[in-house]
Amino acid sequence: MTPTINAAELPEFDLAEQLKTDEDIACYLSLVLAENDPAELTHALGVIARARGMTEVARASGLTREALYKALRPNAQPRFDTIARVCRALGVQLTAAPMQA
Repeated sequence: MTPTINAAELPEFDLAEQLKTDEDIACYLSLVLAENDPAELTHALGVIARARGMTEVARASGLTREALYKALRPNAQPRFDTIARVCRALGVQLTAAPMQA
């Protein structure tokens, strides 16, 4: 007989804990960019910022912690300037590539 697993007893998965290296972060962000979904990009930047430390990212981007949380919360639509500042603070850059048919 297979043991029963109670989902409530499983540990909660936090992707931010898995992003340990610059390569991990770049790979994750590249996958998200390939999806071409602005909401997912905002979410991914929030996950990466948590992995790096929100206070440090806020300081490096010139935003307050509160402004950073607000810009990266679900359903937020941050300005491109904010996205660019966060990316610069995270040490990543957005790149363009031809779309696949």
